[in-house]
Amino acid sequence: MQQQKGSCKRIDMYPFKLDIDELIDEFAERGSTTLADMKRIWMSRKFSYIYEAKPSTGLSFFMQSLYAHTIGHMVSNDSLSRRLGALYCLYCLYEIQPFKPPFKIYISLGELEKLNKLVVDAKEQGVKVATLVVKKMLEKNAFLFGSVDLNEGSVNQTVTGLSDLQNKRIKCAYNRLIANSGIEELIHMDMGMHIDLNRLKRMSTAYSEAKRLAIQEAGEVVDIQNIKHISDDGELIGDVVEKINENWNTEREMYYLQTGLKQHPAPDELHPYQQQCQQLESQDVDNIDDFSRQLELELFEEESQ
Repeated sequence: MQQQKGSCKRIDMYPFKLDIDELIDEFAERGSTTLADMKRIWMSRKFSYIYEAKPSTGLSFFMQSLYAHTIGHMVSNDSLSRRLGALYCLYCLYEIQPFKPPFKIYISLGELEKLNKLVVDAKEQGVKVATLVVKKMLEKNAFLFGSVDLNEGSVNQTVTGLSDLQNKRIKCAYNRLIANSGIEELIHMDMGMHIDLNRLKRMSTAYSEAKRLAIQEAGEVVDIQNIKHISDDGELIGDVVEKINENWNTEREMYYLQTGLKQHPAPDELHPYQQQCQQLESQDVDNIDDFSRQLELELFEEESQ
């Protein structure tokens, strides 16, 4: 396995692409067609080490470049063995990636059609595992569907868009994590309202004044030198809590800025991110359902012939 070092912003993807080429070449030269064959070759080449050379930044570009190069083999007009090798390579790259959440595989609608044809071709040759692999990837929501082919010239532009989308999905996941939970109530809590800060300040002021008067009156009949310091209040408890409340509000505003979340919406009003999450999830479900129906329809038609 060839290792890549140097600046991750200008990372040279050629060694990584060459590794993928050689992996698929070996698979095709053996005339292999199954996922088990790919796994044996993968293990013998210690191919998982490809991620040991990953850059520290620019991970979206890195992952989509790996995916795009592999998809190029998968949708080519080469032999069935080579195309299947690319499919299995793509599946393994996605499954063993060390990133959480995982980087989805950008694939255009045109490439989806060719993937569908690959599954049909494989079934004609009795290679049923290809169908299972694709279905498993669909179930894992591994694909990010688009309308533009990710060729060498459009990688940077497309990856930028994918990075933005990935960030939105992370925020959606974070928003869902705290939704309808005790954590959410604490985050949106107004400490001043829960504590009744004004009442506390009045009580602490009254207590301080009463303590001062009591010690003053006691000083008229006894020596209060040893207890006089009790009336010397450094800071009233009401003032202390007020500062804590101000700090809490400041920290909460910083949290809203960092996470993109805002004040808790009304019960019948969806948070903007909740609306965005629903739109993203709906889009993914529609794309997966459409492709799944198309895949199953064509497989059924092939069985009927």
